[in-house]
Amino acid sequence: MRYRYTAIGDSLTTGFGALPGNGFVPVYSRMAEARLRSKVVYTNLGVNGLTTGELEQRLRGNSMYRQALQEADLITLSIGGNDLIRAAKSSAGQQGSTPVVLRKALQECQKNFDGIMGTLWQLKRNSASPYIIRIVGLYNPYPRLDEASNWVMQFNRHASQYNSRSCGFASIYNSFAGNERELLFLDHIHPNKRGYYVIAEKLNHLGYGML
Repeated sequence: MRYRYTAIGDSLTTGFGALPGNGFVPVYSRMAEARLRSKVVYTNLGVNGLTTGELEQRLRGNSMYRQALQEADLITLSIGGNDLIRAAKSSAGQQGSTPVVLRKALQECQKNFDGIMGTLWQLKRNSASPYIIRIVGLYNPYPRLDEASNWVMQFNRHASQYNSRSCGFASIYNSFAGNERELLFLDHIHPNKRGYYVIAEKLNHLGYGML
């Protein structure tokens, strides 16, 4: 028995900030092999800098993405962080505009996220075999910005509503909060090897449902 794993999302999915083989996708894949006692073959479709809107477009219009997801037994999704980063950067230096810009970005991000999940359900609707979807929650890349913490917590609350028999939400916020120095790469934005291991462990803890 071979399981097919498709990873979609942003630079967390690509493993940016860690050496090859140390991102959460390959680490989680090895953990899944140990738990499922079967070979897990993964396809990593992560793209650095990807936003929720851009991922939603790819899922709707990119046949390679759609086929890889239709065939997958296991899917992970990491998205949303770039929506926050772009909004925070665009409001920097404009006094008093940060809360307004972030609020608008959050609404847009949640709407896109709903579109992503809707497209995933659509692609898997006629799946003959069991599958699981795992959502990677967000940590706060701007711990000193109160509005950013609030943004991340609201996004996580929204994403976690998709918990079901086939879908699980991996909450990583508390693991990273206060531990940024140990778990983040030199850019203070992306996880390092240890940070990615924490994410893989959280995903592994969710179990493998109906697989």
